[in-house]
Amino acid sequence: QLQIVESGGGLVQSGGSLRLSCAASGFTLDSSAIGWFRQAPGKEREGVSCISRGGVKNADSVKGRVTVSLDNAKNTVFLQMDSLKPEDTAVYYCAVVPFRVFCVLTESGYVYWGQGTQVTVSS
Repeated sequence: QLQIVESGGGLVQSGGSLRLSCAASGFTLDSSAIGWFRQAPGKEREGVSCISRGGVKNADSVKGRVTVSLDNAKNTVFLQMDSLKPEDTAVYYCAVVPFRVFCVLTESGYVYWGQGTQVTVSS
């Protein structure tokens, strides 16, 4: 059974940190591209970060404040978010493109999606 589950969201003060997790079952992530996307109320979904065998790509809006990593043993991708701002408030989604080498920050091609985890950053 194929499944992706995000976790780690919550309420944090401006300037604080969170680490989001993306755990997969039914398939392996080590030959995939794994993207993080977010959607705030009334806004379009946007790409945040991606990791693949070919490297890492981060959006300009979060560059320098996020670190994405893959734990092969746990089949889990992590998104470390530091220096959080109120404008980072959104539902964060993990998505996967199996057997892809290079990252993109657009939704096209991502076929597996998690349910999302809420991140709220207070002023």
